[in-house]
Amino acid sequence: MKSYSPKPIHTWLVWMLASRAVSSYALERIEKAGLGESDFRVLEVLLHKGPTPVSAIGPKVNLNPGSVSVAVDRLHKKGLVSRVEDSEDRRIRTVSLTTKGKDLIQPVYQSHVEAMEEVFSELKPSELGTFETMLRRIGKHAQKLLSEKLEGETL
Repeated sequence: MKSYSPKPIHTWLVWMLASRAVSSYALERIEKAGLGESDFRVLEVLLHKGPTPVSAIGPKVNLNPGSVSVAVDRLHKKGLVSRVEDSEDRRIRTVSLTTKGKDLIQPVYQSHVEAMEEVFSELKPSELGTFETMLRRIGKHAQKLLSEKLEGETL
């Protein structure tokens, strides 16, 4: 009997397929509320962090500055967020949820929490903790490899 020995390329493929399936399941609920993924991420940050400078949102939601600006503009046009310029530095704009925005994101976020609880219900709490730890390790290692690669290219 031959024993199975996982290969990193196969593990990556399984991870990508699983990630797409989980994302699709999550996005279905988010899109039903009339939100795109980036809008949801911005609103979720504002829900949990409160008023936030536009420049601080991007790193929290993995969007570049231009994409954050477009998302904030879109959310502002829908009346979901407000923008206020800093009185001392006009380059700084702080974004806040409006009442309408808060009324929209709270139930959508709660639905998202429930969806993720359903998806991960296949794992025991200890397995979930182990999975999260492994994903962090892999992510940090990939970031390190990328940094080293980019550093090597600039020398």
